[in-house]
Amino acid sequence: MLDSLGQVLPHAARAFGDRTALVIDGRTFSFRELDELSSALAASLVRLGVKPGDRVTLYAPNSWEWIVSYYGALKTGAVINPINVMLTPAEVAYVTQDCGASALIGSPDKIKAALESGVTGLTPIAFGDQSVAGATLFNELIAKRQSFEPFAVKPEALSTIGYTSGTTGHPKGAMQSHRAVILNGAMAAQLHLKTPHDTVVSALPCPHVYGNVVCNGALMYGLELVLHSRFDAGEILTSIETHKATMFEGVPTMYMYMLVHPDFDRFDLSSLARCTVGGQTMPVAKMQEVERRFACPLIELWGMTELAGLGTTFPSNGPHKLGSIGVALPHTEARIADTGDPARTMPRGDVGELMIRGPIVMQGYWGNEKATREAIEPDGWLHTGDLATMDEDGAVFIVDRKKDMINTGGFKVFPAEIERVIAAHPSVAMVAVGGQPDELKGEIAKAYVVLKPGAAPDAEGILALCRAELAAYKAPRAIQFVADLPKTSTGKIMRRELRKLDG
Repeated sequence: MLDSLGQVLPHAARAFGDRTALVIDGRTFSFRELDELSSALAASLVRLGVKPGDRVTLYAPNSWEWIVSYYGALKTGAVINPINVMLTPAEVAYVTQDCGASALIGSPDKIKAALESGVTGLTPIAFGDQSVAGATLFNELIAKRQSFEPFAVKPEALSTIGYTSGTTGHPKGAMQSHRAVILNGAMAAQLHLKTPHDTVVSALPCPHVYGNVVCNGALMYGLELVLHSRFDAGEILTSIETHKATMFEGVPTMYMYMLVHPDFDRFDLSSLARCTVGGQTMPVAKMQEVERRFACPLIELWGMTELAGLGTTFPSNGPHKLGSIGVALPHTEARIADTGDPARTMPRGDVGELMIRGPIVMQGYWGNEKATREAIEPDGWLHTGDLATMDEDGAVFIVDRKKDMINTGGFKVFPAEIERVIAAHPSVAMVAVGGQPDELKGEIAKAYVVLKPGAAPDAEGILALCRAELAAYKAPRAIQFVADLPKTSTGKIMRRELRKLDG
């Protein structure tokens, strides 16, 4: 196994040479070319003063420059800090100050906004040839191709600081070793049988751990990665057909948008051998529709920033259970703990908090020992914050996020359970359920529904389906039809933003 992420591209260049590694925005790059470009950047970063252990923040949408910057910085022995492109300049200022970044690399618009908002104390580098006041031009740094020997670092050394989404208070920086990130990419690739014969299409943001695992796995195992800077259902379907992709990897909303695309049936998706879905629970009815219409298995996976990517999935060459996020990755343990006593493991089938232990668990939160102690038990078990059950085969079923649970009249109601039922209604394209304040019951469940094209609103029909399939206290008390749902950069639905849709 590779010792460090800085070795990924040199290894790939030796193993796969001039084969196509990356296709993006109409450009094609070989493994050798990516290695040479990242080496040129690494040498320039060293000349600019970047030293082993320095933090380098990467702030840009998916692009070939993002890939080159990621591996170029890691070759210097620096710690990469990949941040969500949707962060505001104020949030960028917080993150770069919190981790003590020495350099900020990104697209011109992002670098300009960051500098104008007062981000200081680091070296700004802007992609392309477009001049940005106060920033060094990326293209000048990679103009001279040259060899560069990656700095030798130990597998257990810090490689990445990935900040959580910050749903409460400031985001926290999860620290990951080189070993953890490499292991995660390798185990995911092996479980999903990725080989140099595969072409994978993805629009997952590279800074997100899911997108990062897809990227690292593709480059380590010689796949052709067709990467999109953003998700557009028509563009993705065209890409799968054009490149004869054997895999598509995405989040539930991506599949839902593709399923309702008016020209879906005109696309040739016969090259697909399997697809993966993660980032959020997906109703089984929609998963069945994907498998039927894409004509390939849909393998669910689950992960989090604190695990450097995946924590569970199913192997693509074995049976999988729709609605289950899979079994624990190799060398990793999963168990369901009592929410009131994390040392107690719940009986199979009972609901508790999913906990994970193994070499992919983060080293802790950067500069935050209190939060680290709250997240990781002394014996190494990580609190995930997800409520789940486990069956006799070790398959895990997510019930919901602990923080998303709705307490209605003393009963616990899980949004995902309601979403599963509503998604089966023939007129529903997407659905999200959130809690609403209620004087009598404390909270009630409200469903926000996006209809399929041409479908008529049928609130009574949806409510009747819920009453038939769910206990009375679980049925939503209100249905609102909306044009779209609030989502993160990965396409994950943000339940905490649903109330902004009220009308």
